[in-house]
Amino acid sequence: MPGDMLGLSASELALRLRRRDIGAEELVRASLQRIGAVNATFNAFTAVFADEAIAAARVADAALKAGGDTGPMLGLPISIKDFTPTKGQLTTRGSRTLADNIGAFDPAIVRRLKAAGAIVVAKTTTPEFAHSGFTKSPLWGVTRNPWDPSRSPGGSSGGAAVSVVTRAVALAEGTDMGGSVRIPAALSGCVGLKPSKGRIPIEITATVFDHISHFGPLARSVADAALFLRVTEGPDELDIQSQINPTPLPDILSPDVRGLRLAASPDLGIYNVAPPVARNFQRSLDALREAGAHVEEVDLGWQAAHVSDWVDYWAVFLAAQCGHLLDRDRALLDPDFATLLDHGLKLDAVTIERGAIRRTEQWQKLARVFATHDALLCPTMARQAPAATDRDADFEAPDASGRLNGLDMTAIFNNVAACPAIAVPNWSAGDGLPTSVQIVGRRFDDPTVLRVAACLEHHAGWPQWPPLTA
Repeated sequence: MPGDMLGLSASELALRLRRRDIGAEELVRASLQRIGAVNATFNAFTAVFADEAIAAARVADAALKAGGDTGPMLGLPISIKDFTPTKGQLTTRGSRTLADNIGAFDPAIVRRLKAAGAIVVAKTTTPEFAHSGFTKSPLWGVTRNPWDPSRSPGGSSGGAAVSVVTRAVALAEGTDMGGSVRIPAALSGCVGLKPSKGRIPIEITATVFDHISHFGPLARSVADAALFLRVTEGPDELDIQSQINPTPLPDILSPDVRGLRLAASPDLGIYNVAPPVARNFQRSLDALREAGAHVEEVDLGWQAAHVSDWVDYWAVFLAAQCGHLLDRDRALLDPDFATLLDHGLKLDAVTIERGAIRRTEQWQKLARVFATHDALLCPTMARQAPAATDRDADFEAPDASGRLNGLDMTAIFNNVAACPAIAVPNWSAGDGLPTSVQIVGRRFDDPTVLRVAACLEHHAGWPQWPPLTA
């Protein structure tokens, strides 16, 4: 049945397409049918390109029939986040100020995906200008979690995660500036990779000199994330930070972690972590030990101030690009986004530079860990999926002891964003909601991060899928 193929990994689908066990048009039509069936419940898609996708699939089928060399993604249906421009297609960035905006160009990542044969079937939801860990906006409404529609899939690449977990697409493109790939991957139960800074060029923000902007995949499996990375990595002149010679990935990912020295922090020293998350994190550490890795808990010496520094930087980053909208279009903006812009406009350069000094201290503490360890592990999120109607502000106040009640444990790593980081599902809790482990690697060492992730994925028996009526 057409629906059966949608549960296969992108890597397996690509193999079956090359063998001509399935056809590209058959696969794309199944993808489009699934999008139509699930979107009323989960609200993950902003635009669907049925005619263009079917036409591209027919071209792919002709190429597959002709034989010869074909792109590694030929015929695979994918989604693009509605933050990333696509030429000639609706690109709103989740904002009523851009409700009718049409993308003027395809950035390098989209060009490379298309050159590899991928077929863009839809754009996916994002909060306004990707500002939030909850995917909802005044323009598109609330996006919902496939495991429980009353809960959030996370953000800002929430629609992308839903598109993968509902098996509507084979792979999804996302952006990650404060955890926006890893957060929805963790809350929705899929793999989310933030590569090393510059491994995938990103030229769609107003500045290419920041240290936080990344593209990354949301995927069914670690192997699929690696496939996405192979296709999209490499230098581009428009991104001055793009890597010229990225550390090569192996052709086949090995889950062998024997001999690796892995550091672990159950709470980063500052977070209140929910019991189901803590239990599954310890299960992950036990699995790695059983697989032959040497795992030890470490004290990073980080402070809650590092998270505050990140929030200040994020507010200034957004205010510099979008602050002008407050005078012109405040009534159209998400009130939480407007509040964040107001905060950014009030901050001064000395405050931000003091944050950079603390960020240096934070990095040097992490660097000392990496001097003796191959990677660091922690939970991706401190708790499972919150209510879809919750807000970032609901999780900002610390407890009486100063420990953070924050939701995500990703933003603090964006102060040292050159490091690769991946979110991998590590079992579900008793309520059926997934939990996730985050693996952070040394600068530019994406291969080791993927290797550890492949091991954990194997032991956790993932991927698993929520029951869908569609």
